[in-house]
Amino acid sequence: MKLTAEQLAQFEHDGYLFFPGLFTPAETKTLTDAVPALYARREAYNVREKGSDAVRTNFAAHLYSEPFAKLARHPRMVQPVMDLFGEALYMHQFKINGKMAFEGDVWQWHQDYGTWKNDDLMPTERAMNVAIFLDDVNAFNGPLMFIPGSHRKGVVDARHDLTTTSYPLWTVDHALITQLVERAGGKNGGIVSPTGPAGSMILFHSCLVHASTSNLSPWNRVSVYLSLCAVSNHVRRFKRPEYIAHRDFTPIACLPDDCLLTHHPVDLPWQNGLPASALVTTDVPFDQARQAA
Repeated sequence: MKLTAEQLAQFEHDGYLFFPGLFTPAETKTLTDAVPALYARREAYNVREKGSDAVRTNFAAHLYSEPFAKLARHPRMVQPVMDLFGEALYMHQFKINGKMAFEGDVWQWHQDYGTWKNDDLMPTERAMNVAIFLDDVNAFNGPLMFIPGSHRKGVVDARHDLTTTSYPLWTVDHALITQLVERAGGKNGGIVSPTGPAGSMILFHSCLVHASTSNLSPWNRVSVYLSLCAVSNHVRRFKRPEYIAHRDFTPIACLPDDCLLTHHPVDLPWQNGLPASALVTTDVPFDQARQAA
């Protein structure tokens, strides 16, 4: 899927692109049907909500689930980012966020690159998210909220919030959020919230400031996020477990466009369980490790 000149200009201005209903109901169903079994697993890669058994985030399903291994190589998700960066990509992070009915907690205001920079030592913001809705997203089930154009501010100051939710996040303070929203239009477009049917896709810049509220509705809001990074921009530290921040910088090879509905063999290296190596971490950056060796 090639982006048009108009889409490229819109992305540069707003920091995101929204493609309602890009994947068909049949394609989306192959993914949705696989989620309950993944969420039922008692593995470290399933992070549950604070004080609840509901899954907040499932990590790295592309390494042990065939449908999601195909999605990780889908040209509709990978090719636009490859075109924007002009180079091959690797999978920095793969997650299925489960904003479950009545139980899905907030995601505080943040930039994704803030976490990748501070925790993983990713050199620059040459990485971004591509998300697909597995459920219909409406105004009531905790949709994503973006501050249009906030990516043009670059990397902003953030603090490491370890207490608000079950997942630590580098968050942006309320004063700066207020400034960014006013600059983007205040009550007239300073915050946008794309909603649409299951199968819709969002592509957004890693410095775009975003958040989501809790889900108090009776409708789930499950979405898949591919965090794609330019190979030349790979992380320089393995502070987080491998199931969260990946260490295989092999360029992604796309499958055919019909891959979700047809047979295509994919490698599933973790299908028999999470390897012990995926839990090993270190605070030492690559360059210091080499000098010590």
